[in-house]
Parts: sequence; structure tokens; C-alpha cells
Amino acid sequence: MDPIDAAHAVVEEHHPDARAAFLGGSVITDRRTATSDLDIVVLLHGAPAPYRLSLHEHDWPVELLVHTEESWHAFVEREVRNRRSPLMWMCANGVLLVDRDGVGARISVQAKSLAAAGPAPVSVEEIDDRRYALTDLLDDLAGCTDQGERLYICIELARRTAELSLALNSAWNGGGKWLARRLDAAAPGMSARLHNGVRQALAGRASPLVAVVDEVLDQAGGRLWVGYRRSGTP
Repeated sequence: MDPIDAAHAVVEEHHPDARAAFLGGSVITDRRTATSDLDIVVLLHGAPAPYRLSLHEHDWPVELLVHTEESWHAFVEREVRNRRSPLMWMCANGVLLVDRDGVGARISVQAKSLAAAGPAPVSVEEIDDRRYALTDLLDDLAGCTDQGERLYICIELARRTAELSLALNSAWNGGGKWLARRLDAAAPGMSARLHNGVRQALAGRASPLVAVVDEVLDQAGGRLWVGYRRSGTP
């Protein structure tokens, strides 16, 4: 079944009284794969929202994200503070399946506005935290003699470098494949260079990965170790 038709059927079967519903995610783009699922956001008047449920219906894996208008705002506000909001993007770029009272159109406009505005600026403290973490990982990589440990050091270096690059570019963060996609949009070519660097480092040649990490670190002020300090909380 077509993904939009399948999403309509899922909403009708599970929440025929829904105020609004959206279909978002990769399934509505040209990046859809054989394992893409239906990410469906549903807006209800009240209980049993909010909740999420994973299903397999109409030959599709389904992620059902059910909210009230109030809980949608609360979840998105929290996600936006973390510079990463899948829920916002599902409604900003998604297909509006149902809109019985105008809340869907309203949420769509608000989501698009938030997405276009971009995340809040990153604090100096957060940038320094990221510089420190990357410096520590680079030291770990330089001294690493265990192939298993090297794998996870390289993975962390790639992820944290991507996240720092996005922060420096005032871009939204992402997870998994969306981290790569956000990075491709904000810093074209960086994801491919990180990929190549990790492959080379796992083969015993760390310099290409170190060079990419240092390039991003230099944009933030360089490596940071001596003098880094954070006060503890009571």
C-alpha cells in the first residue's frame, strides 16, 4: 500500500476521532528505503495522549506519536532546547493527513517557523565542553593500541566532531542518519571526510581523521585541555 494511504488507514483504525495527523520522515522523500517506516504524529483532544507506539500494519513498520496540542508544544520546546527536534521536523516537512478543526494547519505553521528560525546560539561553555571532549578523545586515539577500543574512539570522534560543526554553523543537530544529513547541509563534504578518516584510522593511519577533527576544533578555538575547569553542583 502507498505510504500515505497506509498512514491514513492507521490513523482511521487507531484514532478515528483525531483532530489532526501528519506523516513525516524519510518515507515521504526520495531517500525512502526498503526499511523506512511510517512516522505518524497524531493530535487528540486528550487521553490517552501523550504516548508512542510501534506497530506493523498494512505491510509497513509504524511509529505512532500521539499528542495533545499542549503536549506537542511541551515536547517540541524541550527538544528545541537540545537543538534537535524530530517531532518538529515531522510536522514542518510532513504530509498533513487529517485536520478536522484547524489545529493541524496551526501546528504546521508553528513547526515551519521554528525550523526556519534555527536553534538558539550555543554558549561559550558548551563549545568549550565539546572542545575538551574532542581533545581527550584525540589523546586517547594517539595512545590506543587496542583495535576494539580504537573502533569506539573513532566513532565518538566522528559523532562529536559532526555535532561541533553543526553547533558552529548554527544548524540543527540530528541523530543517526539525520546527523549525516544535517551535516551534509551545513558543511558539505565534511561527512564524507569523517567517513574516510574513520576508515583510515581503523586501518592504522589516524592522520586523516585527526586532520578533520582539528580543522573543526580550530574553528572553535583549537584543542582545549590545560585550564579547562567546571564547578561541581551540590
